[in-house]
Amino acid sequence: MKDEKMRTAHVTTALTLLALLATSCSSGSDMAENKPLGWPGGAAAAAPLTKLSVPPPFDASKGWDEVLSWVPQSVRTLPVTVVPRSQTIAFMQAASNGYTISARASNGKLAWRSAPWSAPTPVAQASSGEPAEIPDVTGVEIDGRGYVVAYAHGLRGKDQLHEGAEIVRLAIFPADAKGESVKPLREIDVPVSADPGEIRVQATGGRLLVSWGEDGAFPNRAAKVNVTSGEVTVQQDADRLLAQCSHTPMCNTSRVAAATADGPLVAMGGGGFGIPGRYFSDTLTPEGISAKSGFLGAWNGTVYGVAAGHALISWRAASVNDTDVWSVNDLRTGAPQARLVCGQKVASDSKPTRDYTTVSSPGGQYLAAGSVVFDLKNKRGVCLQGDGNRKTIAVASIQADGTAYGAVQDTSSDSTTVLTQLDLSTPTGNAKALEAGTELPFMHTEDGAAVFLTRNAEKSVLLSVRRMARP
Repeated sequence: MKDEKMRTAHVTTALTLLALLATSCSSGSDMAENKPLGWPGGAAAAAPLTKLSVPPPFDASKGWDEVLSWVPQSVRTLPVTVVPRSQTIAFMQAASNGYTISARASNGKLAWRSAPWSAPTPVAQASSGEPAEIPDVTGVEIDGRGYVVAYAHGLRGKDQLHEGAEIVRLAIFPADAKGESVKPLREIDVPVSADPGEIRVQATGGRLLVSWGEDGAFPNRAAKVNVTSGEVTVQQDADRLLAQCSHTPMCNTSRVAAATADGPLVAMGGGGFGIPGRYFSDTLTPEGISAKSGFLGAWNGTVYGVAAGHALISWRAASVNDTDVWSVNDLRTGAPQARLVCGQKVASDSKPTRDYTTVSSPGGQYLAAGSVVFDLKNKRGVCLQGDGNRKTIAVASIQADGTAYGAVQDTSSDSTTVLTQLDLSTPTGNAKALEAGTELPFMHTEDGAAVFLTRNAEKSVLLSVRRMARP
C-alpha cells in the first residue's frame, strides 16, 4: 500500500489524527528486537534505528525505537505516554503473565521496568469492524510529583460461578522509580458501568479522574482517585454540584471535566461552568460577552478542554453575526489568562464529544485545540482558522519552545493531507508546509525529544523517539 493511501484525507478529530499516526507506514528497515540502551547487555545488541522522515528540528539518526508487537491493528488507544515536565517516556508491553510497563529517558536509558501486572478480564470482545479496547498508560503530575498510571477496563472475580464486578483497574507507579520488577505503589479498582472505549483516565486538573459512560472527551460519570491513599470518590450526579444548575433550563447533562485540589470542574449542561464554592462562569465573561446567551437565556461559557491546569473555554458572541470568543482560564481560581476571537466551531454544551483534543507544550506555556492556540506566558492567542484564502490548520502537538505540528483542514474531496510546522512564539503562528511523507510527532519531552508512532512492515506499532538536531 502506498504511503499516501495510508494517510487519511482530513484530520478533523484527535482520534482521526491518532489513527493517521498509528497506521502510517514506516519507510525504513524493521527492528526485530531493540534492547534498551544503558541496560545490562542492551547497548551491544541495539539494532539500527528505523528510517523515518522527521521534521527539520529533529535528527533522524539520534534516538531509539521500541516495537509493541502485541497491539492489535485497530485500537482505540496506544499504550505510550510522556510524563509531564519530564524526559520520561513510558510504554506497555505484553508478557506471558500479564503486562509490563517500562520507562526510558529521551536518550534511551532504561530507568525502570515493572513486574508483570495483571489486568482484569476484558468486558467484551470488540464487535466486527470496531477498534479493540486494550490496557493503556498515562503520565500524570500530582502535587509536583510524576506518576505513570497503567489502567484497564474489565471484570474482577469473573469465573464459571460468578459474573464478576465491572471495574477500571489502576496501577500507580512513581515516574522516578529505578530498577527491574518495580511494583506499583498501589492498585486501585474503580467500579464502573461502560461499553468498551468509554473509559477516560486523566489528571489535567491536578487530581486523577476516571470517567466513563459515554464515548467522548467528557463522559457523564466520574470518580476522583487519591493516588496517595487509594480513596475513590464516585460522583453520582454532576447536575447537583453547582447551585446554578437548579435554576437553569436543560441542565440535566452536566459533567465533571476535571478534578482539582479544590473540587471538580463542572461543565453544566446547556452552558456555564465552575468549581462548587470557588467560582462560577458568570463572573468570568470576557469583555463584550454576556453571562447568558440564547433564546432561553442559558449560561454562557463551554468547557472545550482542560490541559496543564488550565481550562479552554468557548463563549458565544452576543450576535449571531459576530465571531465567538475563546479564553484560557486558570483552573483553580477561574482567573482569565488570555482571550482570542476565532471562528472555530464551538462544541455543544450537552454532548461529551469534541472535534479536537486540547494539547499543551511540556512546560505548559502553549495550549491549543484545533485552530485555537494560546501563548500563556505572553497572554495572547493565535487563530489558525481559514480566512477565505489561508486554509485552516489544526495543531496536533507542541514542543516546549513553541514549535508545533499539525495538519491543514482541507475539505476538498480530491485533496491530500498537508502536514505543517508552526512557530507559536510569533503572533501569527508562522506556518510552513512539511515535505510529503514526513511523520508528525505524537508527543514531546521537556528536553525537546519527539515521540513518533508508526507501523512497521509486520504491522506492529513502532515507538520511535528522535532527539533535537543541534547546530
